[in-house]
Amino acid sequence: MLVKRISTALMLIGMITGVIFSDWLCGVVVTIFTIGALYEFFNMLEKKGISTYKYVGIGLGTIIPLSIMFRFELTKGWELLFMAVSLLFLILMQFKRRNNAGAIIDISTTLFGVIYVSWFFSFLIKIRYLDNGLGLLAAVLLITKSGDIGAYLIGSRFGKIPFMQRISPKKTLEGAIGGLVFNILAGIASKPLLGFGYVHLIAMSICIGILGQLGDLSESLIKRDCQVKDSGSIFPGMGGVLDEIDSLLFVVPVYYFYFSVIIK
Repeated sequence: MLVKRISTALMLIGMITGVIFSDWLCGVVVTIFTIGALYEFFNMLEKKGISTYKYVGIGLGTIIPLSIMFRFELTKGWELLFMAVSLLFLILMQFKRRNNAGAIIDISTTLFGVIYVSWFFSFLIKIRYLDNGLGLLAAVLLITKSGDIGAYLIGSRFGKIPFMQRISPKKTLEGAIGGLVFNILAGIASKPLLGFGYVHLIAMSICIGILGQLGDLSESLIKRDCQVKDSGSIFPGMGGVLDEIDSLLFVVPVYYFYFSVIIK
């Protein structure tokens, strides 16, 4: 398992390194990952017996990163308008169904998937388009994923105290702390990319680490509810696309807001 994880991690690192230097290629890869993660998300819900609008949801979710990639903005609050229109469209789709049982769940879970996976993850493209976007994107990926690696390595080797066991039985307190330590070390290593002082870097890395672990636990909560171990199996030893991006989903919107509004 460890060999598979390392091989997959090296493959992903190579792929990411190859695409982040091009803003449009970064947008394409984010869009592809979004489609894969949405497909896995809706598949998990189907296993739970929820009749989502899977392909409609995937279609709606694909529009968001593509609109950002091509810098399309019908109005200033385009994405919020899009969510409202999407909700209306899903309601109209429900009118066509013969069975209205579970309509609220079907509509809301479809829209939730679009927001949770597509909208949140698409902030990676927005980060890439900021001033110094390449450095900002490289830093957030390095800090967040270093926390994932640290949590796994420390947790699997030294983990004894359960952490959020009812949500994720294999999570340990030692792993959570180890993840934060790796977040901090990666944040310090990101100094050339961000140019901040060490205190600033450490504080930001801790915030990223906490949000990353919340993202991981949130996906674990969804998987536990759907009674599945992994969202998919496309990445040997690591699971599916959603398993790989879950720690980024809460990080990147906050990170984008921080650099586009607070530090401007």
